[in-house]
Amino acid sequence: MKSAPTMDPETAATPGTPPESTGRRGEGRKRLPWRMTLSLAYQSLGVVYGDLSTSPLYVYKAAFADDIQHSETNEEILGVLSFVFWTLTLVPLLKYVCVVLRADDNGEGGTFALYSLLCRHARAALLPPGRGAEPGDEDQFSDAGGAAAKKYLEYDNADALGGRGGGAAASVRRVLERHKVLQRVLLVLALVGTCMVIGDGVLTPAISVFSAVSGLELSMEKGHHKYVELPLACFILVCLFALQHYGTHRVGFIFAPIVIAWLLCISMIGVYNIVKWEPHVYQALSPYYMYKFLKKTQRGGWMSLGGILLCVTGSEAMFADLGHFNQLSIQIAFTCMVYPSLILAYMGQAAYLSKHHILEGDYRVGFYVSVPEVIRWPVLAIAILAAVVGSQAVITGTFSMIKQCTSLGCFPRVKIVHTSAQVHGQIYIPEINWILMILCLAVTIGFRDTKHLGNASGLAVITVMLVTTCLMSLVIVLCWHKSIFLAIGFIVFFGTIEALYFSAALIKFREGAWVPIVLAFVFMMVMCIWHYGTIKKYEFDLQNKVSINWLLGLSPNLGIVRVRGIGLIHTELDSGIPAIFSHFVTNLPAFHQVLIFMCIKNVPIPHVSPDERFLVGRIGPKEYRIYRCIVRYGYHDVQMDDQEFEKDLVCSVAEFIRSGGGASKTNGLTPGVVDRDEERMTVVASGRMRMMEDEGLGGAAASESTVGPSRAARGEREIQSPSPTPTPTATPAPATGVRKRVRFVLPASTPRPNAGVEEELRELTDAREAGMAFILGHCYVKAKNGSSFLRRLVINFGYDFLRRNSRGPNYAVTVPHASTLEVGMIYYV
Repeated sequence: MKSAPTMDPETAATPGTPPESTGRRGEGRKRLPWRMTLSLAYQSLGVVYGDLSTSPLYVYKAAFADDIQHSETNEEILGVLSFVFWTLTLVPLLKYVCVVLRADDNGEGGTFALYSLLCRHARAALLPPGRGAEPGDEDQFSDAGGAAAKKYLEYDNADALGGRGGGAAASVRRVLERHKVLQRVLLVLALVGTCMVIGDGVLTPAISVFSAVSGLELSMEKGHHKYVELPLACFILVCLFALQHYGTHRVGFIFAPIVIAWLLCISMIGVYNIVKWEPHVYQALSPYYMYKFLKKTQRGGWMSLGGILLCVTGSEAMFADLGHFNQLSIQIAFTCMVYPSLILAYMGQAAYLSKHHILEGDYRVGFYVSVPEVIRWPVLAIAILAAVVGSQAVITGTFSMIKQCTSLGCFPRVKIVHTSAQVHGQIYIPEINWILMILCLAVTIGFRDTKHLGNASGLAVITVMLVTTCLMSLVIVLCWHKSIFLAIGFIVFFGTIEALYFSAALIKFREGAWVPIVLAFVFMMVMCIWHYGTIKKYEFDLQNKVSINWLLGLSPNLGIVRVRGIGLIHTELDSGIPAIFSHFVTNLPAFHQVLIFMCIKNVPIPHVSPDERFLVGRIGPKEYRIYRCIVRYGYHDVQMDDQEFEKDLVCSVAEFIRSGGGASKTNGLTPGVVDRDEERMTVVASGRMRMMEDEGLGGAAASESTVGPSRAARGEREIQSPSPTPTPTATPAPATGVRKRVRFVLPASTPRPNAGVEEELRELTDAREAGMAFILGHCYVKAKNGSSFLRRLVINFGYDFLRRNSRGPNYAVTVPHASTLEVGMIYYV
């Protein structure tokens, strides 16, 4: 029996929780009012496009670094402009705005969004059940209208799609499901993209801020700027990372105006330079100039593509930050404001450089040289602010990617601080923040120029784009059910363009491009070791779990004592009894009168509705008072870690009891044998039953004073615990003058529960009043005897080091130490 939650399918969406869901294109898509869409487009300018809009600061300087020199014919300048124009048109505009943004995962974007989308349409997930979606998960969600979480985890097979899953999609899915190697390649692709995003979080602040302050070289005496640029850049970077804990929402209202001012500034300077210096520069928009450029410069021109690709730095943010906005708002902001401003800025720089061939020094092709001297200082100030805004967006995006990896079991647990109560995507991770700051300062001080920083940043950017292209080609076939030739055309067209840029960036390995590779390798090792250790730990739990019949065999004759209160046992198993509990009972033969096995399950979807959060079932006969509760979170959900979590958990069990989902079914079975139906889980909707807690004087007097006539007049019904009296099965609690009182309040429309249900609810309130104890397993994972050297190295040193230095479970952060009991056990894997 399922207690189906009620959910209004027409509930209005908010900017923090976008309504669009394109696991299948065109289904469940809602349109926001134009006023809200335009407001989101305005906000996206400050959050999404800060990095992309500051690229004119360093693109020409990086392109003309050492590889090519412009001549009197201007062919090199016009060729670079042609490459910049077509790269901006094909990659951000055509690929991301027109195609990739449509592949959102319930409004969320990014590498892991594509990965989770593919894993739901083909059984390709390599994550343990406690960490990801499993076959059959869709059956655990309710059938109520608007139960969006059900379709998130619905595997896209032929039956679910009404026959649309045949053809190329079915063939690709079968190949992917049959070969573990391909599933590992898919996971590695997602992790590589994530690691490069983290690397970009190190490099983008460095190159953006350093390029912004480099304008001082034109305003100070020759050579003196070198003593100011580096300290000033480092000071700005330290301030930037030090202010992260305040959250972007505190200064978010100034982000969009800064970026808008910057875009207007560079576009007007571009128009001025075009009109004054070279009105015919628009001719370079013809692709013929790209051919002439490569023909003349040959190898030098090809190597300069590593600097040209920096013009699309930040394009991935349009997709990665999709969860904060909606698809249409990002498209409007880019096509109407960002794209034309950038094109005018690059054309203006090219127009200026085409008439100035005698400049010398490192700044001969920099951005500031094309800025009129009278406004150079104001432009410098706006550029620094814009660079800080762009860096802020990349750092926040890095936090979001780390959170997604942590939720899916691919990164050690870290402290996640939510800096906004309205927008859950705005988070702060202290450990990652300081690591990024140290690495960012290291590369800034180590390189001290935009050339090497540009080479490093370019490789990180183009690698992420290549990963997105590969995953998108699978999405086109598996999720959109388009022709396989269309997917091949997509990966060939965009893959060829990006492979050309990738080769140009990779060839500069010794000139700075090694930095993102080293960073990605280090983070990749951490992710792989943590993922491998997590999988092996889960497999040990699965192989050594205790049968339910063993638990039912425990009786007072064996010395087992039931004490008052609720025992909450955390386990990563969603079925069976974990070995850690048998270890606990063997050494301490006692457990609580109400026992709840809780599994925190992070599913690879952005959000799980609160009405679909709790999945409750019963273990054993009704009189044993043993329950199982699976608590499900999406990778963008806020995990409750305070007293509200305890209340919601107990209310979910109470609602499960009230709904009759836990009715015992013996079916004539012999004692100790459990019917499979009794293990079925029930989705429990929240909000139907409220739990009231207060401090009062125990006994009937307190009950009389707290249950007033007003509640009875409203028709609400209360269920509360009886006066505490010793029972044969539960030891009495210590006598105190003041005790917590707990009672469940039922709506007036709820039918009166029968005597058995009411008795079970009263016992649950009595246990809640006695207190809740958290029993946490503390496992030590060791490689078993006979393991290979590599396995012993990974498990005994790598995984053990990460486990000891990572955070504990989120829900246990605020649990009082007096209520926590840790049980240690060694896992030999």
